[in-house]
Amino acid sequence: MTWHQEYERWDQFRHLDDKVKKQLDGLKGDEKALEDHFYKTLEFGTGGIRGEIGPGTNRMNVYTMRKAAKGLADYVSSKGEEAKKRGVVIAYDNRRMSKEFAVEAAETLGANGVKAYVFYELRPTPMLSFAVRHLNTYAGAMITASHNPPEYNGFKAYGEDGCQMVPADADQLIGYVNAVEDELSVETGDQNELLSQGLMQWVLDDVDEAYLQEMKAVIMDQALIDEMGKNLSIVFTPLHGTAQKPMMQAFDMAGFTNIHSVKAQAEPDTEFSTVKSPNPEEHSAFELAIQLGEEVNADLLIATDPDADRIGLAVKNHAGDYQVFNGNQTGGLLLDYLLRKRKEQNRLPENGMVIKTIVTSELGRKIAESFGMNSLDVLTGFKFIGEKIRQYEQTGEHTFLFGYEESYGYLIEPFARDKDAIQPGLLAAEMAAYYKKKGMTLYDALLEMYKTYGYYYEDLISYTFKGKEGSEKINKIMDTFRQNVATGNIDQDVVAVEDYKTGKRKDVLTGAETAIDLPASNVLKMFLSDGSWYCLRPSGTEPKIKFYVGVNGDSHEESTARLAEVKATLIAKAEEV
Repeated sequence: MTWHQEYERWDQFRHLDDKVKKQLDGLKGDEKALEDHFYKTLEFGTGGIRGEIGPGTNRMNVYTMRKAAKGLADYVSSKGEEAKKRGVVIAYDNRRMSKEFAVEAAETLGANGVKAYVFYELRPTPMLSFAVRHLNTYAGAMITASHNPPEYNGFKAYGEDGCQMVPADADQLIGYVNAVEDELSVETGDQNELLSQGLMQWVLDDVDEAYLQEMKAVIMDQALIDEMGKNLSIVFTPLHGTAQKPMMQAFDMAGFTNIHSVKAQAEPDTEFSTVKSPNPEEHSAFELAIQLGEEVNADLLIATDPDADRIGLAVKNHAGDYQVFNGNQTGGLLLDYLLRKRKEQNRLPENGMVIKTIVTSELGRKIAESFGMNSLDVLTGFKFIGEKIRQYEQTGEHTFLFGYEESYGYLIEPFARDKDAIQPGLLAAEMAAYYKKKGMTLYDALLEMYKTYGYYYEDLISYTFKGKEGSEKINKIMDTFRQNVATGNIDQDVVAVEDYKTGKRKDVLTGAETAIDLPASNVLKMFLSDGSWYCLRPSGTEPKIKFYVGVNGDSHEESTARLAEVKATLIAKAEEV
């Protein structure tokens, strides 16, 4: 159908939801807006779906949610009656319509004979991942748009191991979702009837308690916390999201008592009214935390994103100003501390493995190697880290130690199989106590880390291109780099190219090609003659293309200058396209 036909189909549907109908009526006469709402179907990808809330096939609404849930119901049903009985657990964050979408998904699953467990209060994404394992469900669903702007929401699907579905499973699910021809006619059940039939069940308390018990394994040195936990001053903000209760419970359980919450951001808020972006990657998100930190002279500031799978840290630098660490810096500090404590306690396994993504700093590999541990790169997306954890459990070839990505996502203990902000929040507090006892701040520890392992500096450049035209621009950039970079037409300094779409690494100097043992993905990574690198990756969840840059030098000055040089060159080349 053309977008006009899709619009007419929705506009003429007699039983259209009242709220959706009112929103649709408000678009009448605006051809450009209507085209954007209907020119395509909101794509269900390997990570689920995410988009702006509103009417139409290209928006998040009760009908696109029912379509996703119907596809999940058919996927689970295809695995047999036992899978249907085990069912699906659904959690949701604080976004617009999150609970409504969760109930719509449950009612759709129930109508198809698949049991749905639904959290009766909002909770973080990592707790959904944990709940899949704890309740032994066959799948899970998280209603969230992570750190996207307020007008977004989404649906993420999880497999029975609590990991976001990997490509093989996701492809099956996508097939079932795409097979739903008419999202407007998807059958749903009555909530009260489903509850009485046992096809829907509210959950929370047992999951909360079990998750908190597992969190004890994250603590590396309880004696240290017992000694320093009252003295370490911490400011915490969930940025209006889901982390306030579980993070405070974890601090209390461990023995950190000098905690200061940013009151204006402690309660859930669909509009994220005190921040421009509810994303700890954005330094402006720390504004209120910094104000409170100055008042209480905090040793550590911690911020989590709305669904609490990402975390950011800030500490005072030598000028006395709070400095927000980037994701690679936080990951390097956590990894170094974790391995350092394990070595002290003779708990470093012979086959230990650190897993990071292809766009994450090489610093992590250097740290792992210094402790005699292995490291592995996987594609961007924490599901690929979770997939490796499952593989290692089955084969015994490695012991998982730490997984992380530069975009502020970390996992320490695999009782959850997605990035978990509560775990690194607790470990960061312990790490800060460790260095405070030594008379150091985490900023001092950062400088010491660079001095020890090398000055690995990275940066990220993002271009946002919304709508149909934006998607075409992103494709053009990728196609141009893919066609021309290895010939020298874009960058004569490139010595090797990894194209994860074709699965091949090419040596530009010799022309030799070798296979990359990773799933296909529309990503390009270029390696320069001095060991620097840059990577192009369209976002799977936002209308963005991201350019990652990494360098390594012998000093702060050398790495800073080289990073600026590579960034400037890359930006110029991209803008030519």
